[in-house]
Amino acid sequence: MSLPLMPKAVAVWLVDNTSLSFDQIAEFTGLHSLEISGIADGEVAQGLKGRDPIASGELTRESIEKCEADPKARLKLVPRVKMPEVTRKGPKYTPLSKRQERPAAILWLIRNHPELTDAQISRLVGTTKPTIQSLRTKTHWNYTNITPVDPVALGMCRQTELDEAVAKSAPKREAMEEQGATEGALLSTEETLADVGIEDDEPALVIEDSGRAPDDFFNLPKGGDDEEEETA
Repeated sequence: MSLPLMPKAVAVWLVDNTSLSFDQIAEFTGLHSLEISGIADGEVAQGLKGRDPIASGELTRESIEKCEADPKARLKLVPRVKMPEVTRKGPKYTPLSKRQERPAAILWLIRNHPELTDAQISRLVGTTKPTIQSLRTKTHWNYTNITPVDPVALGMCRQTELDEAVAKSAPKREAMEEQGATEGALLSTEETLADVGIEDDEPALVIEDSGRAPDDFFNLPKGGDDEEEETA
């Protein structure tokens, strides 16, 4: 069950400004009924200023009056209205304290999600395309000292934002993986020989018969210096 903000302060206000029973106030604030009794007796929460749940939008005057008339009725917290998230346009602003960590986040995205475009990375961590390109090509001035770090862990983007960007680029990643698998596949013997223009049943190397004995290839003539020494 959801509780109001500052429940003890709300309990003080309800004790002072309504005729609700201790059980009704205790159930609404999440406190024990004996603690509510102590607030009414001035033994608990002395000096604590009450907090008006009507002004904060957590209760309505009608619901309080209904519960005052019926001790069995229970107060219900008014649900808080969830504000819609505002979609940002353009690069995300990165605080000054985190800008030094931005190259580490960019490098992590490049290595772990190569399918992401420069525009997607720019929106996630709030950087520029030249910076991304310098890290892709390893020409960044401090590249050797950069350690990749998850941008979510650095607080530069939310996990939902990263997941959404990765989901949009999923087809591109699958295509990259298929292309890599095709390029890295081993060819059969027939395909390899066909690439170099050799038939499978054709000998790869043909040596013409010169009519010389095999030993003739090893009995080579001696060099000129040796002949001169023998002649001398």
